[in-house]
Amino acid sequence: MNGLQGYKGLALEILSKANVKIGDNIRILRDGDVFEGILMPRIELGDPNHIVIKLSNGYNIGVKVTAQTKIEKVESKLTPKESMIEFKVEEKENLPTVFILGTGGTIASKVEYRTGAVYPSLSTEDLYRAVPELSSLAKIKTKVLFSIFSENLTPKHWSEIAKSIAKIIDEEKVDGVVVAHGTDTMGYTAAALSFAFQNLPVPIVLVGSQRSSDRPSSDAALNLIGAVRTAAYAPFAEVVVAMHEWVADESIVLHRGTKVRKCHTSRRDAFQSVNAQPLARIVEDKIIMLTDEYRRRNNKEKIILKPDFNEKVALIKFYPGLNPEIIDWFVEKKFLGIVFEGTGLGHVGRNCFDSIKKAVDSGLVVAMTSQCIWGSVRMTVYDTGRDLLSLGVIPLEDMLPETALVKMMWAFGQTLTPEKVKQIMLTNLAGEFSGRIPL
Repeated sequence: MNGLQGYKGLALEILSKANVKIGDNIRILRDGDVFEGILMPRIELGDPNHIVIKLSNGYNIGVKVTAQTKIEKVESKLTPKESMIEFKVEEKENLPTVFILGTGGTIASKVEYRTGAVYPSLSTEDLYRAVPELSSLAKIKTKVLFSIFSENLTPKHWSEIAKSIAKIIDEEKVDGVVVAHGTDTMGYTAAALSFAFQNLPVPIVLVGSQRSSDRPSSDAALNLIGAVRTAAYAPFAEVVVAMHEWVADESIVLHRGTKVRKCHTSRRDAFQSVNAQPLARIVEDKIIMLTDEYRRRNNKEKIILKPDFNEKVALIKFYPGLNPEIIDWFVEKKFLGIVFEGTGLGHVGRNCFDSIKKAVDSGLVVAMTSQCIWGSVRMTVYDTGRDLLSLGVIPLEDMLPETALVKMMWAFGQTLTPEKVKQIMLTNLAGEFSGRIPL
């Protein structure tokens, strides 16, 4: 190793001539322009004519170099070791205690500089080290439960997360729990935890980031600060998701765990509450409640844990031309239930009716949600919906398809009796039904 990871060609030649290495403070002199910052590693697959530095404001920039570009090493007042924030915080008295449970995801990730890919590597201790503001909010305890991307999580992981949280609440006497999680399936986990717990005494806050902490304009730090503030001080005891409300660093919004969906692949404000108001928003250091309808915090409550999920439930998105043999396959494989993501008010093509009847007659619980983001299933409006109701399909009003899938998995984890599962699916347990939907 030459201490210049990822550099090649002209950039490597100029840096080597200046006798600098990754982590040094350098000054780049190019055509009358001066750039100063910490030399960062490069993506090896990138071009050979750019040098990446981290400016004093924390942003990374790439500076294109020419044969005439000069590099100077700048003496730093801090050694690289001293410039790192040590994971050792002087505990302040009378602060609430928050437990940060790590499961992986971008908020716990770094850039792999050989290819530019993001990979899970940071522990929650690293997150704390990177966000020293947390020390003034709460006494922090941490544990890494998993270190995997959220697309690799399964219902078995939901159960493990729920059991770990219950143990933390029982044994650690915390004021709240933060779960660092990948954003792609965070809505599923939030719904799972919403059903797995009853009598929650304190908030459970899932938090992620769209951009890892070593990328420019990362949302990781502000999201984590908002999540810890919520866990420590929010007046409610529910499962919520804490993420940016807008693309700018203006506020964090707290979404109820059964009503939240990731609606954008990369924007900071990717998460939205669907058919419901968010519970609250955080502006600077204030938690502003947006509704009076929430479960109140009460540290004396005894948590009830029901962490079992049955994976023999399917989510089928209807589309024109859907082959009904897909439904038959789930019947043959002895699945217990199917959630349809139907069109509009809750419809599927008539070519599926025979297979749906076969599924219901076989004892499967078949439920209907809508592909539409806004609004509610109304299966009494058209003949198609009424016929589906007569086949035994149960309408799930405005419940999100992913929430309905998770809820049915959870319901079959509590009982294998279809009639009891239907009753559970039609009961509003954790705010999954909105009732009156806001315009």
